[in-house]
Amino acid sequence: MNAGGRQATWDEAWQEASQAARARVEADAGLLRLMYETMLRSREIDRVAGGADGHWHACEGEEAVLAACYCGLRDDDWVAPHYRGMLQAAHARGADLRRLLAGLTGKATSHSRGRYRSDVCAPVEQRMIGLYSGALGPTLEYAAGAALAARLDGSGAVAIAVFGDGTSSRGNAHEAINLAAVLKLPVVFVCQNNGFAISTPAARGVAARSIADRGAAYGIPGIAADGNDAIALRATIEFAIARARAGEGPALIEARTYRVAGHLVADPAPYRPPDEVEPWRARDPVERLRAKLVAAGLLDAAADTALRARLRDEVDAAMAQAQADPDPAPDALDTGAVFAPVRG
Repeated sequence: MNAGGRQATWDEAWQEASQAARARVEADAGLLRLMYETMLRSREIDRVAGGADGHWHACEGEEAVLAACYCGLRDDDWVAPHYRGMLQAAHARGADLRRLLAGLTGKATSHSRGRYRSDVCAPVEQRMIGLYSGALGPTLEYAAGAALAARLDGSGAVAIAVFGDGTSSRGNAHEAINLAAVLKLPVVFVCQNNGFAISTPAARGVAARSIADRGAAYGIPGIAADGNDAIALRATIEFAIARARAGEGPALIEARTYRVAGHLVADPAPYRPPDEVEPWRARDPVERLRAKLVAAGLLDAAADTALRARLRDEVDAAMAQAQADPDPAPDALDTGAVFAPVRG
């Protein structure tokens, strides 16, 4: 069967499964509340982190991708997040928010002990794969490696790699997806397509009709999803995870969203027309999920106000503690904490 025929078969399978998958997500009140809380907390993290560092990569408008990808996973699953949302992903996986924010502020209490002042060092204890350099693309390879390890140890775990539309055109992204496809590794590749690779519009950086279309070339399903609809996107990801756990190999999901903020907090984004942003603000993923929760009787105005206040206080307290934490001492440079000892 040619690539087009395989993709048509996968499309049919997804159409048959999509309504049931969405119904399962909509019926899981605990998951819906967790996703909503994760999205609200992400906005608060953006507020305090952006206020502390103009180099912060904010997630406004993209929170549905974070919630759909990082909530509701098994403890033994691996996550290789996009740098835009990595801190939020680590917290969703159970990492302490104060320690994560201490990493942003370069404090000794951070996971890197202050050796690396950044928002992209993730705690491996939560099965997180961090962005250990400024190079994008290697995390897809690391995720494929984690999936291979899961296959070899028979754990049934999966890996999720989340990356941007710019990264999707890197050589190591192609190598990782191709290897995963050849070996049928249990990994889900999610392109968080927010429309821009820094300042380059996706339409000028990707010649294909869509990034999802590339899946057929690798011999795996390629599914385009609404990246501003947390429920629909989560259903798509659950479908891909189920395939991966069953030994059917990887899938490529394109979560189509929009970067409401600039590339960095300090970026005024002069490369796009001002009237482009407002229509996307009207599709705010946080408000869309809130409306669903209200309609389902899972949230009311008083509970929403209380939740938002609690999360704001929680994030403010974590940042205040992180900023008050000690700076790294000279012993942070101890090579024994970085390199393995040489054995004779």
